[in-house]
Amino acid sequence: MKFWQQRTRLISGLKAGGRLRILIAVIIFSAIILIHELGHFLLAKKNGIVVTEFSLGMGPRLLSTEKGGTRYSIKLFPIGGSCAMLGEDTAEEDLPGTFNAAPVWGRISVVAAGPVFNFILAFILSVIITGFVGYDPAEIMEVTAGSSAEEAGLQEGDVITGYNGYHIDVARDLYVYTYLNQLKEEPVTISVDRDGEEKTVTFMPDVEVSYLLGFNRSDADSMEVASLIEGMPLQEAGLQEGDVITSINGTPTPDGAAYEAYIEKYPLSDQPVEITYERNGKEYTAEITPREYRSPSLGFSYNMGYTKAEGLTVLKYAALDVKYMIRTTILSLKELVTGGLGVKDLSGPVGVVDAIGTAYEESRDEGALMVWMNLLNMAVLLSANLGVMNLLPLPALDGGRIVFLLLEAVRRKPVNREVEGMVHFAGLMLLMVLMVVVMYNDILKIF
Repeated sequence: MKFWQQRTRLISGLKAGGRLRILIAVIIFSAIILIHELGHFLLAKKNGIVVTEFSLGMGPRLLSTEKGGTRYSIKLFPIGGSCAMLGEDTAEEDLPGTFNAAPVWGRISVVAAGPVFNFILAFILSVIITGFVGYDPAEIMEVTAGSSAEEAGLQEGDVITGYNGYHIDVARDLYVYTYLNQLKEEPVTISVDRDGEEKTVTFMPDVEVSYLLGFNRSDADSMEVASLIEGMPLQEAGLQEGDVITSINGTPTPDGAAYEAYIEKYPLSDQPVEITYERNGKEYTAEITPREYRSPSLGFSYNMGYTKAEGLTVLKYAALDVKYMIRTTILSLKELVTGGLGVKDLSGPVGVVDAIGTAYEESRDEGALMVWMNLLNMAVLLSANLGVMNLLPLPALDGGRIVFLLLEAVRRKPVNREVEGMVHFAGLMLLMVLMVVVMYNDILKIF
């Protein structure tokens, strides 16, 4: 199993070990949120702001104690937390110890401290991971003989440092960028480090041409149509999911092996073929013209493993690991805004619990060390993600509050407190609606 290639799967509370998955997720969530709120708490104290309550969780209090004018609480629902400051959401400005009485740059530091502490936590955890596991250089392992990449001068052992202007620190950068940006039949520019010397090559990707009917089978042995590719010949000919293809050009295809043997002997081309299929016990025939499918290829493979890090290299690649997590979050947000991803691609607490549980279960057979490393890796991702999301300039988030405080710093007077409060309240309601939609999607995926 590749350490950085964890894939999100669906959670099932009925599975054995489901409770443990939830418990592990709650512990990780709680730690990340506690550090976030601790950032607000420490900077509030530093700026003379009275913290009325510092709590972990939401809902009714389970345990609480008061010390130094602050109530410390553990609440019923462990997802969430708060650092309540005196006068934070009111118009009070003159009373000593209130949030609004503090200098504007002090308040900015208080609000920004939560996300900053998340990045600090991510870095500390990344130091541990990098110290044990190492880092993943984007080293070219093999160049396909006769490929455009070879002709352009790429060599085995080159370390990729840039791809079409996108800076590459580690192999994961290249993996995520090429995943989100489909390779096209356009020139590719790659920068590499070769024995300490920077080189840049540009080449056209190689293209493999094939012809497809446009369907997926239910399994390798079956000829039942499990799904149809939109806009491809079989869909346009009217075939449906559940149809069973029984012959092609008069040659029976009773199973997957027979179909593959036919395709190997008579490869599909731009010439029409006759497909016979069954639906509800009746037989139908359709003439299909396979469609050309062009598959660009870079013509090289790169490192998918880890290299031992030593000394200060551990700190360097731990920082680059956090940078990778932040960039990945930002790239995902960009895809969401531009339509590359939809709301259905988002995951709420249920999806995150599943990801953590999957990381745990897939690592158990590889020993305790790998279990811990994968869980810490999930914590780094979540902590960096929480830091980025909270810095977005949206109402009710830390970033939205910072926008109003920066306006106050520029104008030298605060924005109307009531207007600001209404904006943040509206933002909070929208976020709650989004959370409900995301959770609903997660539940649909489960059932």
